[in-house]
Amino acid sequence: MENNKRTWAKALTWQTSGLIIMIGVNYLFLGNLQQSMGLSALLTGMGLVTYVIHERLWARVRWGVRANSGPSSEAP
Repeated sequence: MENNKRTWAKALTWQTSGLIIMIGVNYLFLGNLQQSMGLSALLTGMGLVTYVIHERLWARVRWGVRANSGPSSEAP
């Protein structure tokens, strides 16, 4: 299981790339850069929180996780 710092780092890098793309898409639809940035910031904040919650919940699910019993013979 990964620690909270790693989860937040992943969430922030993912949401930052999404924010940049979202501003561009929203600008195409709204035609106003300030509104596009505001809407994108709101959605990015919501996405960041829900991503972290989702990751932490899935970290508790053991389904589909292989037991770490030493070196694996499978290629990475």
